[in-house]
Amino acid sequence: MNRIPGGIMLIPLILGSIVGTFFPGFLDLGNFTTALFKDSALPLIGILIFATGMQITLKTSGPVLATAGTILLTKSLVPAALVVLLGHFVGIDGILGVSILALIVTMDNSNGGLWLAFAGRYGDARDRGAYMASAINDGPFFSMLFLGAAGLADIPYTLLLAAVIPLVLGIIVGNLDEKWTEIMRPIPNMVIPFFAFALGTGIDLGNVVTGGLSGLLVGAFATLFTGTLAYFGYRWILRRGNQSGIGIASATTAGNAIATPAIIAGADPTFEPYVEVATAQVASAVLVSAVLAPLLAAWVLKREGGLKVQDENTQSAPLRPEGL
Repeated sequence: MNRIPGGIMLIPLILGSIVGTFFPGFLDLGNFTTALFKDSALPLIGILIFATGMQITLKTSGPVLATAGTILLTKSLVPAALVVLLGHFVGIDGILGVSILALIVTMDNSNGGLWLAFAGRYGDARDRGAYMASAINDGPFFSMLFLGAAGLADIPYTLLLAAVIPLVLGIIVGNLDEKWTEIMRPIPNMVIPFFAFALGTGIDLGNVVTGGLSGLLVGAFATLFTGTLAYFGYRWILRRGNQSGIGIASATTAGNAIATPAIIAGADPTFEPYVEVATAQVASAVLVSAVLAPLLAAWVLKREGGLKVQDENTQSAPLRPEGL
């Protein structure tokens, strides 16, 4: 599955949608079969968010925090603010068949595994340490926060709190007990295929074809738009000169984001009619952004004379699964 960008999430999702479309009776057998393959998505995502929080260490330097903050600002906060602003003009139906739900979920997060792979090869310690930006923008919190604050969704305060509690507890536990952090490190690779399959069982393949094609366009647009913001963040805020292209590698959509439309609709049923198509569009965006962003980043780096492969002996081990 790791041979395909986002494959650890996308392949089980597609298999789940095949089973859900053609063999729905299998999912209703009951007992462990139904619990694992149909109803397991939310608890497994909760475990994933907890394990992700454990990767955020408080022992970070100023330059790393500045890099992570710049990525969060340019890849998540500014794009999410612009999407909810658009929502005030066009409504939650969105534009050109792409709902506000699909747009914000595609824009406000990033693929941490891909970032680590790219920054580990072409960046330095500041870039590799900035993986924490992906750990923070992972999950539904930013999408729920911006939609709720903009008045586009009626999301109770308690649900916002509930969305962030696993992450906060993970940060606390991870910083108190490094050994448990090591134990929890394989968790993403273990749970992602299972909750992806469970999410896929709720997707009709007919909508995957329709929504998936538009999702390719959404993913390409999101990569170009957020990649441009991240590039200028690296150039103007961080002053990275000819290495500013590294920031473009953050212009991806995380595999975990495929689950976010369903989570938001669970909080505000107003979004329920958009979930199926939005999920398919986000799944397509995960794939196209994972291919396009590193290619674009490498092209810009080479064009500006900043494409330098780092010494592998100075690199730290990845903390996130490469399939994300």
